[in-house]
Amino acid sequence: MQIESRPMGSYATNCYIVSIDDKEFVIDPGIGATPWVLERVRNPVAILNTHGHFDHVWSNRELQKELGVPIVIHEADTFLIEGEQFALELPPSRADITIKGNRGSQQIELGGIPITFHHFPGHTPGSCVIEIGENWFSGDFIFRGSIGRVDFPYSDPRAMAESLIRFKEIDYDRPLYPGHGEPTTISREQRTVESWIDYLRR
Repeated sequence: MQIESRPMGSYATNCYIVSIDDKEFVIDPGIGATPWVLERVRNPVAILNTHGHFDHVWSNRELQKELGVPIVIHEADTFLIEGEQFALELPPSRADITIKGNRGSQQIELGGIPITFHHFPGHTPGSCVIEIGENWFSGDFIFRGSIGRVDFPYSDPRAMAESLIRFKEIDYDRPLYPGHGEPTTISREQRTVESWIDYLRR
């Protein structure tokens, strides 16, 4: 497996290209991601969204038109990708495959590759970690040394606290690639997550 990343736009949102078995998955194509992605993909399978905020999905529609691949996102965030956000005229896109369920995990198969979406709501209603192989792509759920904001419209601090409790209880380690900043691991972030849970419960 090969993982390439590049921070996109003024929010430095990490767009990832995951190549496995000569197939490529694009994760969170943000503002300006299209040229970079098109230079690198040869056999794209899907566009995967960790959640629906504009800085993670801005290039969804443009890339889907160029690549002819499905967009996958949790059903609770489909409304976010379909129109204006934060007074910004987001290029609207529509999900072809929706992940279902509440605070659970769903595995799908795309191009013969198993991909698991772990639902961790709080930052957005449909925020997910995407697991491909041994790697977690966490979007804005959790970062190196921090967590996603919960003061946006449709954010839910209580749901985020519950998600972090579930994250803390994971009994295995994985590399973790966040939506902003540097990579980390599950075990590294578990060491400090209790302080965030306490903060959210105040």
